[in-house]
Amino acid sequence: MQILKHIPNFLTSLNLTCGSLAVFFALNSHIEWSAWLIFAGALFDFSDGFAARALKAYSDMGKELDSLADLISFGMAPAAIFSALIKYLITGDVAFEFDSLPVDAKVIVLLPFMLAVFSGLRLAKFNIDTRQTENFLGLTTTATGIFTASFAYMVISKPELFGWLNEFIIILMVVFFSIMLVSEVPMFSLKFKNFRLNENPERFLILAVALVSTIWLGVGGIAATILFYILYAILKWMVVK
Repeated sequence: MQILKHIPNFLTSLNLTCGSLAVFFALNSHIEWSAWLIFAGALFDFSDGFAARALKAYSDMGKELDSLADLISFGMAPAAIFSALIKYLITGDVAFEFDSLPVDAKVIVLLPFMLAVFSGLRLAKFNIDTRQTENFLGLTTTATGIFTASFAYMVISKPELFGWLNEFIIILMVVFFSIMLVSEVPMFSLKFKNFRLNENPERFLILAVALVSTIWLGVGGIAATILFYILYAILKWMVVK
C-alpha cells in the first residue's frame, strides 16, 4: 500500500515533535521531562531507519527531514538542557529567572547553545561526506543527545552525587562534545547487521558495558556507556594513527 511508504517520515516527524517539546520543557525548567523526550526522540530516530529499510521507502525528503529532526532533538534540545543545568548550578534553582542573573552568568548560561551550531555543522558534513556510509567520522548528534539527557537526568534526580559539578565543568563538556561532533575521529556504528560475535566484537563490548553500567547507575548508565564509547574510539584512533 502506498500509505506505508509514509511511515518512515511519520516516525521522523515524531522525533522532531519530541525534540521540539524537549526544547520547550528544558527552557521552562522541566529538565527531567526534556530528558525523557530526547530518549523518545532517539527511539523514533532508530525506528524510522528500520522502517525505511523494511519498507524500502527511501527518499531525498526523508533524508533531509531526518537531519532537520536530529538538529532539533539532538542539537538544540541538549543545548537547552545544558543551559538549564548551568542556571541550576549557579542559582540552586532550575526555575530561576534569566533576567535576574548578573551579566557574566547570562553569558555562561547562553554558551551551551554553541552545541546546536556544531550539531548543524556535523549534520551538514555527514550529508555530503561519502566516507561515512558504514561507520562515522566524529560523534553523532544522536549519541550527544542521549548522553546529555542521561547525564542531566542523573544530576537532577540524584544531586547528592554531583557536589563536584559546576557551571565551568558543564562548559568544558559542551566544548568537548562540540569538538567531537566535527572531529575526524573514527566512530564505529552501534547498529547490528547480524549477531555473529566475531563480526561485532566492539558492539558486543559496548552492549556489555551498557548492561553493567545501567544495572549499576540506572538511567545514568547510558551516559557512562556513551562516554566509554567515545574514549574507546579516541584511544583506538590514537593507537592506530
